[in-house]
Amino acid sequence: MKFVIQRVSHASVTVDGTVIGNIEKGFLVLIGVGKEDTRAEADRLVKKMLGLRIFPDENGKTNLSLKDVGGELLLVSQFTLYADCNHGNRPGFTNAGDPALAKELYEYIIESCKKQVPKVQQGSFGADMKVELVNDGPFTIILK
Repeated sequence: MKFVIQRVSHASVTVDGTVIGNIEKGFLVLIGVGKEDTRAEADRLVKKMLGLRIFPDENGKTNLSLKDVGGELLLVSQFTLYADCNHGNRPGFTNAGDPALAKELYEYIIESCKKQVPKVQQGSFGADMKVELVNDGPFTIILK
């Protein structure tokens, strides 16, 4: 499992011209599920993500977590995080999780986050999505 976490001042996801998820200060998280991933792995990454202290405190030091700043989450599934570009120029996706497994774990992650974060928005699994963001920093972390 891979999480690409971007600290944002604003982010949104649009499907067919309609905004389906929209946050202000918080994390845009791109979530890739691999074929061997489990709920235990999801729990580990959610805990790590929510504990990350990557927001600045009053002295400008990255000392504050999402909870500390009242941050929001936008969670977007993205199987292309498992692209293998080692052979040729066309990426392969054999390491990505089966769509049924990926959807189940993605929904599990969303529900887990909703228990801990007041505002959680999401993309639409498997849809053609347009994601907009203002990366604050920029600050991007990859968890796996």
